[in-house]
Amino acid sequence: MGLYKYIRAAWKRPKEGLGTLWRERLIAWRREPTTIRIDHPTRLDRARSVGYKAKQGYVVVRQRVIRGGHTRPRPSGGRRSKRFGTTLNLHQNYQYVAEVRAQKKYDNLVVINSYWVAEDGRYRWYEVILVDPSHPVIKSDKKINWVCAAENKSRVFQAKTSAGQKMRSS
Repeated sequence: MGLYKYIRAAWKRPKEGLGTLWRERLIAWRREPTTIRIDHPTRLDRARSVGYKAKQGYVVVRQRVIRGGHTRPRPSGGRRSKRFGTTLNLHQNYQYVAEVRAQKKYDNLVVINSYWVAEDGRYRWYEVILVDPSHPVIKSDKKINWVCAAENKSRVFQAKTSAGQKMRSS
């Protein structure tokens, strides 16, 4: 078996496959900021499959999204029950929310894709892959220089990433 097959097998069941490392990571990640830039992807096999390359111009960001809480608070003023609006159907999945928040934080970069890293009872973590469209290495690479076009600047807000396409189809 190759290296990526072993990595993929360990991430099938991360609590068993990663052992105590899984718990230690979650404890450390809860103390970190919501959006944090990291040097290397945590899941190398998944990052490579969604478009990551270990070259200049690529940025990996770990984004934390809080789970639940999609009901609005009950309004204090008087109104008929039809206009209470307490239940809110959130059509955006957590992964798409993570991509949008990463794009807002790094507005000079372009979101390529993202993948799930971890979750507990309160949070979900995703790693978002971003590319710098003004970097000379990205401009000269024929496989990725499509992000340099102006229409791809806001592709995450148009739901053109894989998480956005899943959200749009439902």
